[in-house]
Amino acid sequence: MGVRGLQGFVGSSCPHVCTAVNFKELAERHRSEHPGCTPTVVVDAMCCLRYWYTPDSWICGGQWREYFSSLREFVKTFTTAGIKLIFFFDGMVEQNKRDEWVKRRLKNNREIARIFHYVKSRKEQPGRNMFFIPSGLAIFTRFALKTLGQETLCSLQEADYEVASYGLQNHCLGILGEDTDYLIYDTCPYFSISELCLESLDTIMLCREKLCQSLGLSLCDLPLLACLLGNDIIPEGMFESFRYKCLSSYTSIRENFDKKGNIILAVADHISKVLHLHQGEKKLEEMLPLGPNRSLFYKGVASYILPGQKSPWFFQKPKGVVTLNKQVVSMCTDPDSNQKLFTGTDSEFNLEAPTCTDPDSKQEAPMCTHPEIQQEDPIDTEPEIKQQVTMVSDPEILKVARAHHVQAESYLVYNVLSSGEVECGNSLEDALDHTLPGQAQVYRPVRQRVYSLLLGGSQGDASTCPTVKEWFVYSGNPLRHPDLVRPLQMNIPGGTPSLKLLWLSTESGIQARRLDALLACFDLSSLKEELQALERPFQALCCLLIYLFVQVDALSLEDLHAFIAQALCLQEKSTAQLVDLQLDHVDPRAVQLGSLLVRGLTTLVLVNSACGFPWTAADFMPWNLFDGKLFHQKYLQSEKGHAVEVLVEQNRSRLTTFHTLKSVVCKACVKENRPVVSRRHWRSHHSGRWGRQGSSSHRTSSGHSRSGQGQHWRDQGPGSRQHEPDQWRRY
Repeated sequence: MGVRGLQGFVGSSCPHVCTAVNFKELAERHRSEHPGCTPTVVVDAMCCLRYWYTPDSWICGGQWREYFSSLREFVKTFTTAGIKLIFFFDGMVEQNKRDEWVKRRLKNNREIARIFHYVKSRKEQPGRNMFFIPSGLAIFTRFALKTLGQETLCSLQEADYEVASYGLQNHCLGILGEDTDYLIYDTCPYFSISELCLESLDTIMLCREKLCQSLGLSLCDLPLLACLLGNDIIPEGMFESFRYKCLSSYTSIRENFDKKGNIILAVADHISKVLHLHQGEKKLEEMLPLGPNRSLFYKGVASYILPGQKSPWFFQKPKGVVTLNKQVVSMCTDPDSNQKLFTGTDSEFNLEAPTCTDPDSKQEAPMCTHPEIQQEDPIDTEPEIKQQVTMVSDPEILKVARAHHVQAESYLVYNVLSSGEVECGNSLEDALDHTLPGQAQVYRPVRQRVYSLLLGGSQGDASTCPTVKEWFVYSGNPLRHPDLVRPLQMNIPGGTPSLKLLWLSTESGIQARRLDALLACFDLSSLKEELQALERPFQALCCLLIYLFVQVDALSLEDLHAFIAQALCLQEKSTAQLVDLQLDHVDPRAVQLGSLLVRGLTTLVLVNSACGFPWTAADFMPWNLFDGKLFHQKYLQSEKGHAVEVLVEQNRSRLTTFHTLKSVVCKACVKENRPVVSRRHWRSHHSGRWGRQGSSSHRTSSGHSRSGQGQHWRDQGPGSRQHEPDQWRRY
């Protein structure tokens, strides 16, 4: 994340950039300087997930009760100090950062492979040096913070830009995160989450002014430096030869600095001594070897220019407005200079949508197409008008979806409606275990029905829906292109309701229609009465379990027992009891099953928000339904053949509920010709097969099917044929 090599340079070569500070003292000073103004810290939540996840166990699917307690303590500490927190989460991946996103996901695949190798050989969790955050952590952290009464926002573009903008525009105390991009933005002070001592509220402030003094640069030079060093937009190798050329001509090489440190000093020296000589007289491409990467380079530099700011490095003769992805850079004249300057604005949001910092904007929502000014060459050509196409044409629906997205109340819905492109990162899945499918494939039919609901118009006609681009990580997917996924026709009693009806109607009986839509997404419409007869939160759990066990043949009766028993026992467990829980050993299959269930809960977030929220969020939050270690314990007991009474810890009330839940799941599976049997009774033909997919998708590169019937996706060769959906076929 951030600028390549800058974190190490600051830590080893410029330690004076880092200043020890105390949030309590800073807040007190802020209150004295700004009476009546509450000290506010903007939190880049994605940078903080590793810091917040303090439970020792992370491999079993997540210790969600412990994690919730950790978040509550974090919030309480700042609140007690009189400091307000505003949390920002990434809401989408920008196109110019997609390559970096893919690169990280593939790197994560290699890390996960090492984790499973360790677990198989040692039968224990690896050390914290191999820590991998549990599946769904970012999604459920949003809901946990909202439950704790915190203002939680989801970005409409890259979160770090919105964090920096919010901090600047709202005169915040500072930004809390772990991303060297915050050293580049000219915004409020930047504090390190990794150095935070929660008990005392001591941390480190990284001072961009001191960094500039060390490098002989001004604040407006830092975006140029960041792009020449490489960041999330500019690949590190793009200017490698240029950096070495700077190093070869650099006369002040310091022996006590490493090579990377001297390279940063050399590039900064070139900016201050060479580029500054011609600033305002020559274009950057006349001074730097930009070549065919000129447009990308300008986008990279402009990505650091916040609303209302100017950069003297952009010199341009033609007048106009240039859209640089999610940001517009417009021309203005500096009254103190004859040279033209670029000013960062959020004008594009005036065309398309308000930013996260203005969720209550009364601005008109966009229509199906919006004029967007694109310019391939931001220096030499006149702006070209293109149309940005959204997936739906109803401005009211887009406005509602955007509001839910910004307020972190939904998941992926706005992405589908606005761009038709979604992504999901890595899960703890064993690429060498072909008996269990990856979560991306298991839940794809659910997503396909959601796409039909969102994009099919008032009739929900999947045949006329556009395909959705999915960047989902699963074994065998090189992520060179998105999967183009076709929506799948839904079967809802009474017909498919419109989004306006589901989202905006207040008529009596609408909640029942919303629940019908939710169950139809899982293809479980016939089970409405049975599920509604259950207590909450077990309705959501059984909905998910029925879908999983019908879908995946490799799941056994022992697995079902473990899933149900842990959910029941969890209801009466304290956080301290869960912390003290010890496991005999770690089983790699149970690790994958834990991730599979949690990804099912994130899928429920998507479905529930798409259907107008028929269930409350508490019904499927993991801290109410799942605990990784507890599930692992029940799984190991179930595999050893322990009686159900042991699994429910000899509690008669739990035993009664256990049999009720098991009966609902097993009867539903039998209706679909999928009896749930003990693994000890399996025949050889059960091994390695998994159930109905009901999906039809293809790769953008070749058009070959990724989900043909009768064969596991992972086993398909490049010449496999496309097949039409067969909703109920099991392998």
